[in-house]
Amino acid sequence: MTADLTDESLFPIAILIDELRNEEMQTRLASIRKLTTIALALGPERTRTELVPFLTDTIYDEDEVLREMAKQLADFVPLVGGPEYVHCLLPPLEGLASAEETVVRDKAVETLRTLAPSFSPKDLETHFLPLIKRLATGDWFTSRTSACGLFSVIYRQSSTAVRAELRRAFKQLCTDDTPMVRRAAANRLGELARCLELDALRSDLLPLLPPLSQQDDQDSVRLLGVNASVDFAEVLPTEDVLTHIIPLIRGAAEDKSWRVRYQLADHITDLQAAVKPQLAGQHLVDVYQILLKDPEGEVRAAAAGKLKKFASSLAPDIRESVIMKTLLPIIREMVGETNLQVKTALAGVMMALAPLLGKENTLEHLLPLLLIQLKDENPDVRLNIISNLECVNQIMGITQLSQSLLPAIVELASDTKWRVRLAIIEYMPLLASQLGLQCFNERLTNLCLGWLVDDVYAVREAAVTNLRKLMDQFGVDWASSQIIPREYLSALSASRGLDCK
Repeated sequence: MTADLTDESLFPIAILIDELRNEEMQTRLASIRKLTTIALALGPERTRTELVPFLTDTIYDEDEVLREMAKQLADFVPLVGGPEYVHCLLPPLEGLASAEETVVRDKAVETLRTLAPSFSPKDLETHFLPLIKRLATGDWFTSRTSACGLFSVIYRQSSTAVRAELRRAFKQLCTDDTPMVRRAAANRLGELARCLELDALRSDLLPLLPPLSQQDDQDSVRLLGVNASVDFAEVLPTEDVLTHIIPLIRGAAEDKSWRVRYQLADHITDLQAAVKPQLAGQHLVDVYQILLKDPEGEVRAAAAGKLKKFASSLAPDIRESVIMKTLLPIIREMVGETNLQVKTALAGVMMALAPLLGKENTLEHLLPLLLIQLKDENPDVRLNIISNLECVNQIMGITQLSQSLLPAIVELASDTKWRVRLAIIEYMPLLASQLGLQCFNERLTNLCLGWLVDDVYAVREAAVTNLRKLMDQFGVDWASSQIIPREYLSALSASRGLDCK
């Protein structure tokens, strides 16, 4: 074909056509990646009249090629002549948004969302709105799922009449017979809620939330209702949140599907931030309790992982009371869990309660739990506690630290798991600053030197770094008197291992 062409200006499109017909997928993909270069060579008019129509007719290829095409078209606004002509990019993107493969559709929707702000209000109504209508009423569920992602990007730019049309079309998608479409609608419901006027939100979108988040027979739809509830809670007045959203949250906490309960546990602090502190204290604490006691380990672990943020975000006037009377009794039970996922998650955040509870409560109630977890048989639990000891150090004095915590730390210094030993080493400079020179020399200097001849290279390497940090902290005189005379350095010097030396 290209041999018959005499007009050199036709070469770019001819070469593209040849390469897109090549049997090798990588050749076709490389050609698509050069679309912007080809469009520049052709100029805006020929890009609009030749290249874009050609691409529209070429939407029959492997997923990777089609996805790349959708990606490239996001940069085409200046290449077709600017916002005035951006509507000419809709036909190929409409085809891609209806493709069978999710990755292609998602990229096409992403590009359409990117292009939407380039449309004038008139062009939105003339070109973009009909596109959404066609996708939303398509025979295949693929196009209807793609439509769900386009409503919010044009809503605020649209006229009152068009807004009403958009709301009606979205309501239809929320009640679609196909679960995949309802799932896509539920996923975008909260996003659209943020765009609506309050009256329209109350009358048109809020009634859609209970059917999706509680009554839908698919848990994949209901769990997305949890996400939407966060968005609704942020934009609705307090009385609406109390009347409509809180009951849905309570229902989600007791949903028959653990996946829905997990989703709520994962977003509980987002909800806490969305509602007013008074509502959070009155209603979300109860919900959080339910999640911490959930029969499913994954849910309890997700809830436990939010403990630090949830407790910190409680209103100051109720924070200590809620932690002491409500959360701490549950935490005591969770420390004795057999589920490793729960114990590990709890160990990573439990110490963050110390600054919130103060010295007296930390010593009496939190420290015993800390010591239990420091002796847990699982190394991940011990590691998580060690990594968060700084929170306790800020509250405890040297006396309590040396009497209560130090024996456990000394024991962990020779732990059979090298990663635990490594974590203890990394904790040493902080501990040195807390204990002071005399106490450190009496209890920990020998440990620091012992790690220099550890069986594991990573531990020995960390031990050297640790000594350097300690020397910066305690001074050269300390190193001269405490380190250099010791037999460990002689042992290292005599070692046959190059890494030891």
